[in-house]
Amino acid sequence: MARADIAVLLALGAAFFIAIGDVIQQRSAHAVTEEPAGHLALLLQLLRDPRWWLGGFVAVAGFGLQAAALGLGSVLMVQALLVTSLLFALPVNARLTHRRVTRWEWLWAVLLAGAVAVIVTVGNPTEGQERGDWRTWALVAAVLGPALLLCLIGARIWSGTVGAVLLALVAGSLWGVFAVLTKGVVERLDEGLWAVLETPELYALGLVLVAGTAYQQAAFRSGALTASLPTMTVAEPVVASVLGIVVLGETMRPGEAGWFTLTAAAAVMVAATAALARGEAASSR
Repeated sequence: MARADIAVLLALGAAFFIAIGDVIQQRSAHAVTEEPAGHLALLLQLLRDPRWWLGGFVAVAGFGLQAAALGLGSVLMVQALLVTSLLFALPVNARLTHRRVTRWEWLWAVLLAGAVAVIVTVGNPTEGQERGDWRTWALVAAVLGPALLLCLIGARIWSGTVGAVLLALVAGSLWGVFAVLTKGVVERLDEGLWAVLETPELYALGLVLVAGTAYQQAAFRSGALTASLPTMTVAEPVVASVLGIVVLGETMRPGEAGWFTLTAAAAVMVAATAALARGEAASSR
């Protein structure tokens, strides 16, 4: 079996485990307290919740599969496939909340996953270098940092679905950064433990992990799963893909006719995400 095929299977396995972990942690974030709580205070309370840790362990299994997939395939391919976690999360969440997934939710979820499949196959993503230089990362921080700060300010102004979407954008963006940093760390595993410990990406990875987890739980608590998770699961591969191109030099080769198909698939992906978020907002009134 080719490396790319193994990477696809690992990425789909990662999507499955991450979806289950997200659902468990989202329910824990809503149940841990009825009082308003800041992002850090909420995370500290969740650290004392066994159910949240269960979701965390399941998600860690998914992250392990994701790291393995990134070691074999491009960031563009692996992160796009992780959007399929939505297909796993919707029925699991519906089962736990004793409600049915509507036909419209299934339709939009399938369209979302189909759009991702088109992007992966038609886009024909290719690998670049394993790590980026510090100058490129500094430029990324200068552009992405203020954008995420504006999202956090907006989340403090608007609550409910809007706040959940903005916090999900922050969390998803951080997980996108996490994926690219993970690829840099995985690349040095063959050189031994000391080489890994000397890798700057390892320490940046720890900071992004804490921040991503905190804002993810805040997004889960701000709204229901179909408001936060679709946004998060799209923001992560979009940011990771852009960073894969900008930082790692990965490319897409759809051919002249393929660019139109890619544009249409991207439009479907955005429309499906917005429809799922709007549907949840309407059903929770």
